[in-house]
Amino acid sequence: MLTVDFDRLGIGPGTKVIDVGCGAGRHSFEAYRRGADIVAFDQNAGDLADVQTLFEAMAEVGEAPDYAKAETVRGDALDLPYGDGAFDVVIASEILEHIPRDGQAINELARVLKPGGVLAVTVPRWLPERICWALSDEYHANEGGHIRIYRADELRDKITARGVRHIRTEHAHALHAPYWWLKCAVGVTAEKNPLVSAYHRLLVWDMMSAPPLTRVTERLLDPLIGKSVALYFAKPVVRLGGN
Repeated sequence: MLTVDFDRLGIGPGTKVIDVGCGAGRHSFEAYRRGADIVAFDQNAGDLADVQTLFEAMAEVGEAPDYAKAETVRGDALDLPYGDGAFDVVIASEILEHIPRDGQAINELARVLKPGGVLAVTVPRWLPERICWALSDEYHANEGGHIRIYRADELRDKITARGVRHIRTEHAHALHAPYWWLKCAVGVTAEKNPLVSAYHRLLVWDMMSAPPLTRVTERLLDPLIGKSVALYFAKPVVRLGGN
């Protein structure tokens, strides 16, 4: 399940991509499939071991082009171990809401993006997230949990202040918002609740089958209750000597 729209990133053979806070690797795998040189970056060693295993499996079965490169790197998003302008594309999906010093993380995302490159940032959307917080403290008040709720325009301005240009805002995963509201209402860990289980089966079926009815329904609902907001930015190219 991708939150970032890869058709907006211009990823192709040899594109240098870093997926900061890659988690289970969903965006890293898609970049690899498209032929990128991808760095899956995270602080969780267990997640990175699983991502590396799947990178190797993808290479073995030919799910990624032979020329594509994939590696996992453990580190801190507040201090990325790369030079300025090292990457054509920078992805940071659903991580900033976890980071106390989000401004420093944003500085790093913008710093390692090369001029002319694209930055994609996604976070939980304000309204669906407010409902979750109102229904359940357990949803967010835990170690490593969500520590803030962003308004899209405030986050956009915070990122553009780092010298990148906002190019688009989209919303995603409308069908997932009611699922999380339901979980928050009955208990976030109540996976065996009949309503939660039934809705989860629906979401899995939708992801595996992508039936036209649910795909159209979600596209119509995304602007209203999309669970995530995705913001896209471009780093200006500095032209010297009037050229």
